[in-house]
Order: sequence, then structure tokens, then C-alpha cells
Amino acid sequence: MNGLELSRAYYEAYGKPMLQEQFPQLLPYLAAGLLGSGSECFGYDDEVSRDHDFEAGFCLFLPGEDVVDRRTAFLLERAYAKLPREFMGVRRDVLQPVGGARRGVLRTAEFFSEKIGAGDGVLTLGQWLHTPEQSLAECVNGAVFFDNYGQLTAIRRSLSAFPEDVRRKKLAGQLLLMAQSGQYNYLRCLRHGEHAAAQLAAVEFVKSTVAVIFLLNRAYQPYYKWSFRALRALPRLALTAELLEYLLTSDNSAEQSDEKYRVIESIAADVIDELTAQGLTKAICGDLEKHAYSVNDGVEDAEVRNSHILCAI
Repeated sequence: MNGLELSRAYYEAYGKPMLQEQFPQLLPYLAAGLLGSGSECFGYDDEVSRDHDFEAGFCLFLPGEDVVDRRTAFLLERAYAKLPREFMGVRRDVLQPVGGARRGVLRTAEFFSEKIGAGDGVLTLGQWLHTPEQSLAECVNGAVFFDNYGQLTAIRRSLSAFPEDVRRKKLAGQLLLMAQSGQYNYLRCLRHGEHAAAQLAAVEFVKSTVAVIFLLNRAYQPYYKWSFRALRALPRLALTAELLEYLLTSDNSAEQSDEKYRVIESIAADVIDELTAQGLTKAICGDLEKHAYSVNDGVEDAEVRNSHILCAI
């Protein structure tokens, strides 16, 4: 049983009865689920994940004080804190009086303010461009068990994907970095005898390629340690993960470097095919740099389009 399943079972066993018995008048204004920080919120947890910040618990989301006052929220926090601290062999951490940082009773607006700086989930184009993807991923991951008030679900829906201009701007910047690190600098570093620099170039190519694949899938890239796991589950270009792992784990000997460069060009070709299929580029060539600028030309907002091509990286 993974963390999401554990959380839902704990809610059904203890949370739901507590709410129905002690706070029936609050039910129209509540939402419950598990989302935010932690591998369990993405469904990526395993036995290793349980060494820290793992518990049998869930989140209860409240609207603002104009709907649910502070005293009522405090009573709800106390009731949550009294729920069993062990469930199916997993202990629940003792929460602070305000409900704890990751689980327990949370104000919906405070949750989103902490993640993205906007309690209502409304972001300007500038904010979209510079908000970390992993923070956006934590806003829309996990599962909502119920949302009677609807506020949580509405905000999550509004944050479900980048606006198209933002996606294109981010794509343009990452494509340019793919071109510079993989198609241009990797072999040049080797010709200079700089094997460490060549491997750094390969690493930068992988990082930018991973970012591009998430953008082409209209999905947020999570925290880096989960990127490859998430990458393999994407519908487009998921098989590229194996080639990217090869670039990271192979050396830069004469034999390997030629093969690595062929892999870089193969990945570039696959990315260009997907750019073309999505109508994102008008360039007709194998040079990722030209496709980067073509993608940037497709940004509709003039201020965003004319900003530096790397401004959203």
C-alpha cells in the first residue's frame, strides 16, 4: 500500500467519522485529500521513502476566516490531533498546535500562497514564467478525497498546465540549451581534451531535454530526483529516458563519445519531430537552435516574445 492509499484509508477509517460526528455543520465548507510535498503525493514512495516525513495522515482544507472562523478551525485542529497516531504499522507525527506544515488542517489560500505566492491561484504571465515547476507540480499532484466547497478543485484546475505562451517560452529556452550543450559543445570539449567539461555538457543536455519532454507533454516536472520516474510515465517521448540515462552513465572514451553524440542527435531528431507534430516550429532542419527561435516566434504576447529567450529558464 503506497502513501496515497494509506492516506485515503486513514481518512475513511478515522477522518470521515470524526467530521461527520463532530463537525457536520462544517462539511459543506471542507475539502480533504493528500497533496503537496513528499514522494507519497506523487505516488512515488517506497520503503526507503519512509525514513522521514512519512505518516498516516491527510490534509483538511478550509476556506478563509470569513467562512470558517479561527475558533472553529482551532477546534478542528484539536480533533485532528487526537486521531490515532498509528495506522497499519505507520506512526503519525505529533503535529504542532496549528496543525503542522504538510498534513492536518490547512487554509486553502495559505497552502497555495506557500507554494506559488498566490492564495487564489491567479498568476500573471510574469509569475507563470518564474514560478518553479516543482511548486506547480505540488499544487496539482496527489488526490482530493472530497471537496464540498469547490475552492480547492477550482484552483487546482486553473493551475493544471502552463498557459501556451509560457510553455512556448520555456520550450524555446530549453531547446536553445539543448543545442548549445549537446549538438555544439559536447564534441568541442572532447576535441579540447576536456573530458570533464564534455560530461558536464552531456549532463546539461540531459537536464534540458528532460525539461523539454515535460513541456511537450504539457506536464510539470517534479523535483529532480523524481524526474526520470515521472518521465517514463509520460505519453510522448517516454522511451527517451533510457537514452538519457545512457548519456549520464557512460564514459567519454573515443568509442563511447562517438556513440553518445549519435544518441544526442537521435534525441534531437525525435524532439524536432514532436515539435513539428504539435505545430510549434516552422524550421525545417536538424539544428535545435533554429527550432528554438522558431518556437519563440510563436509566442503571442509581444513582451514575452521579445524578452530574452532564456528568461524563463
